[in-house]
Amino acid sequence: MATLDRSRIRDLMGEVLAARGGTLPADESTELRSLGFRSLDFSELALRVEDETGTELNFDAPGLRRIATVGDVLDFLQDLQAA
Repeated sequence: MATLDRSRIRDLMGEVLAARGGTLPADESTELRSLGFRSLDFSELALRVEDETGTELNFDAPGLRRIATVGDVLDFLQDLQAA
């Protein structure tokens, strides 16, 4: 099973934002709300991670509710790969 490092997940997140005309800030404490990063964007990012790793990510809604910043997204997706 392949895993993606934080830098690659960050690149993919930047691609998702760029597709909507946005940019990913360097500061991982940036609130997702201020970026307009929505649940559909998260789903797109998760699908890209799955495509690159060849593995399905299993996550639940309660875990998603704790995600508020860019760093939270990166941490969450890294942790899912390790599970």
